[in-house]
Amino acid sequence: MAAIQRADAAENRRRLLIAARDLFVEEGPGVALEEISRRAGCGIATLYRRFTDRQALMRAVVLDALERTVEQAREAADEEPDGFAALVRYMHAALDIRAAAVIPALLGTLPLDDEELSRARERGSRNVQYLIDAAHRDGTLRPDVTFGDIGTLIVRLSRPLPGAFPPKQNSELGHRHLDLVVDGLRATAAVRGALPGPALTRDDLRHLPRQRKADGRTAEGRTAS
Repeated sequence: MAAIQRADAAENRRRLLIAARDLFVEEGPGVALEEISRRAGCGIATLYRRFTDRQALMRAVVLDALERTVEQAREAADEEPDGFAALVRYMHAALDIRAAAVIPALLGTLPLDDEELSRARERGSRNVQYLIDAAHRDGTLRPDVTFGDIGTLIVRLSRPLPGAFPPKQNSELGHRHLDLVVDGLRATAAVRGALPGPALTRDDLRHLPRQRKADGRTAEGRTAS
């Protein structure tokens, strides 16, 4: 009986995290917690048993998404035949996990000094950089593709399209559009000429200014100049 109860609790938590992630992306961090519990098929009391408040839920959603992307990157590196195949597999998995959509949606609401979240983000970026480096080493990824290219491409494809696209169609289109651009990432595409625009690295992205809030303050809490 105890094992069944633990399994039920784990399943409820999983459904709540998925529902919260999707609604935070679709409606923003202020979405009603009752709406999250309804989408998860749970009562609001179940939500509060798992997460003490909205902040705890948002933090758990981000941490779960980051941990799942790390796991997917490792599996892709271990199981795919070459660096390019591993990178493409990871990118498709990242679209499903939606980390690149939910983290920007919650960026200004979570503390920047959360060490566990910072470590999870660093693990995630290191794993993606490993996939990129592996694909460069085996000559399957065009040499001028950077971490910034891969990361911002995933962000663009992860966000919901404007208009009345249902969630399932949004997801399917994200994967379709990723497949459309994959050939441009191959090393053979480099013969067409160098890529225009900035070649952003991990460090470049890390030092970009934080998101500006509606009150004119940055996510660090200082007034933006």
